[in-house]
Amino acid sequence: MKNKIEEVITQVEGSEKISIETKPLILEKLEEWKAEEKVVNDVATRFENWWMEMEPIFAELGWI
Repeated sequence: MKNKIEEVITQVEGSEKISIETKPLILEKLEEWKAEEKVVNDVATRFENWWMEMEPIFAELGWI
């Protein structure tokens, strides 16, 4: 899983869709998760919760 997080970190660093202000915060949290033992469950749960909140907004915008 740590390899997957490294891939995400690389993608976040190279992304032009993530604001300059937000990038360091995301990268900091990803580095924390990478160091944790329970990283798989934590990351999956956080993204699932985020998606549950964001899906209706994306649907309203016609993005999904």
